Amino acid sequence: MQRPHVILNAGMTLDGKIATRTRDTKISGKEDLERVHRIRERVDAIMVGIGTVLDDDPRLTVHKIPSERKRNPTRIVVDSRARTPLSARVLNNEAKTIIAVSRKAPDERVRALREKGAEIVVCGENKVDLKCLMEELYKRGIRSVLLEGGGTLNFGMLREGLVDEVSVAIAPVLVGGREAVTLVDGEGFATIAEGVHLKLKKYYPLGKDFILEYEVLR
Repeated sequence: MQRPHVILNAGMTLDGKIATRTRDTKISGKEDLERVHRIRERVDAIMVGIGTVLDDDPRLTVHKIPSERKRNPTRIVVDSRARTPLSARVLNNEAKTIIAVSRKAPDERVRALREKGAEIVVCGENKVDLKCLMEELYKRGIRSVLLEGGGTLNFGMLREGLVDEVSVAIAPVLVGGREAVTLVDGEGFATIAEGVHLKLKKYYPLGKDFILEYEVLR
């Protein structure tokens, strides 16, 4: 299978939360935000799930650092039912946007998103087939993806063996909460042995945060 190289990146609290129970995601410090935008600058695409779009309405562009790059990375939204709001900032003209939907996405929603300028990729019956999506992105010339997903999308990508690197910024704060979003949510693995195992490549302090960079072991 030919697919892009995928870097999963997130800012998280010391207790592993990437959003609080109220979906507050303002975790990383200024220095880490700049680090993330330097990663954005060098990849072909940035990918999020529909939950991130609905909760945060991100631009998914390079704007926290000066950049000599003449274009922003392609924005990818995994959105099985085509729920991306037509007013969402990922549909502005700052960058190309690909929305991945399933065959269950309503035709009128797909048509409206196309009219807003989004490119639609259909993969999967009831939900987006992530392996299919990665293959389609590769066919479109995308060789590297920065995954800035929520816990559910992160788990789906890891479960399917589609992540190559994991990079996290750990903030010195604890928030707790059963309803808070963790780095990897979803169904989860039944045993530790089944989990995704990592090899530490690099670690360093950055502002108030601490950065850990891992290689995903196959």
